[in-house]
Amino acid sequence: MSVEGELDLYTAPRLHTELTAALSGDNIPSCLVVDMSGVGFCDSTGMNVLLAAQRRAREQGGDVQLAGPRPAVRKILQVTGLDSVFIVHDDPATVVPPAAG
Repeated sequence: MSVEGELDLYTAPRLHTELTAALSGDNIPSCLVVDMSGVGFCDSTGMNVLLAAQRRAREQGGDVQLAGPRPAVRKILQVTGLDSVFIVHDDPATVVPPAAG
């Protein structure tokens, strides 16, 4: 899943809807990678949406990973300690999805 633009109070509900849909139904992925390379800004609302998705994924035996966060977003992840909650990949192009099991 790719995210672009600003992730804030106004756009977070749409991301929440998309993540909920991706983590619901019959074909729930064991690993959902969110390409953050197009996100220039992310506030606490956006981070909370990502955390809620991670919680939901883990309850179902899965994981949410972040890929390619820009320096400003990476700094937020580091300052808040969320870089220890999510696996963060530097480059979305190098993420290898886990084998289906």
